[in-house]
Amino acid sequence: MGGEKRKIIIGSRESRLAMIQAELIRAQILRENPDLEAEIAAMKTTGDRILNRALEKIGGKGLFVKELDAALLDGRTDLSVHSLKDVPMELPKELPLLAYSAREDARDALVLPENAQEIDFSKPVGCSSRRRMLQFRELYPQAEFALIRGNVQTRLRKLDEGQYSATILAAAGLKRLGLEHRISRYFTAEEMIPAAGQGILAVQGRAGRDYSYLRACSDKKAEVCARAERAFVRELGGDCSTPAAAFAESDGETVSLRAWYFDEPSGRVCRGHEEGSAAEPEEAGRRLAQSFLPGHMPGVR
Repeated sequence: MGGEKRKIIIGSRESRLAMIQAELIRAQILRENPDLEAEIAAMKTTGDRILNRALEKIGGKGLFVKELDAALLDGRTDLSVHSLKDVPMELPKELPLLAYSAREDARDALVLPENAQEIDFSKPVGCSSRRRMLQFRELYPQAEFALIRGNVQTRLRKLDEGQYSATILAAAGLKRLGLEHRISRYFTAEEMIPAAGQGILAVQGRAGRDYSYLRACSDKKAEVCARAERAFVRELGGDCSTPAAAFAESDGETVSLRAWYFDEPSGRVCRGHEEGSAAEPEEAGRRLAQSFLPGHMPGVR
């Protein structure tokens, strides 16, 4: 007779996309660890509840992880699964990131109302990210914006009801939701550099615990890129709401990082590129960020 299987509890936001992402990680764990059971505990976060105000005005994207962190700390869950772009740059030592999924499409995507062929600039573009707004306006100077919040389905409903001319969403989320057909166009990384970590799922747990069963979930190249991108934003003193963007690629030996930053006090836009070793990806991120700081500022417009 086999003994009882060890059970792990995976914390997730309750949105459909978050649950799909948690299920992707759950399936990977179980495929490689048949001796385990795993269930998903869904939670509504503060960031999901407050939908009428911009995130930076109510505490930033950390509001999407606060309740999940509390559940991890008090032992109600063993893991949390996050979109890495929503994870704060500074983390408590007791709640480290343990694994990074292989990256889905990192690009941002333009979504129009159903049956629309082009952007109607008489209406605002629905957007809640200053990073996206500022880069979008470089492509479409005539664009005006209005705040849009809520999960992907809520945003699409508001768009289709005619409240907005367009919206900009992560291609990864649309693809995971089976909504790739709603994408009108993709923005290349040259046109719109994505948020640090976009397209990567992060698994977070408690320090000092055995998480060897997560090996199947971890993608080395994604981790290298994530560490370079997050180091760039962190070095600028930024968080998930800072108008900064970073996208890295790695061949396993080197890491190539391109980044964009809007310096609020001066109104300057900085773009740059840095190469580094995949063994120390944070170094490339830090070097590029330091080159953007006052006194350096290459690639400033």
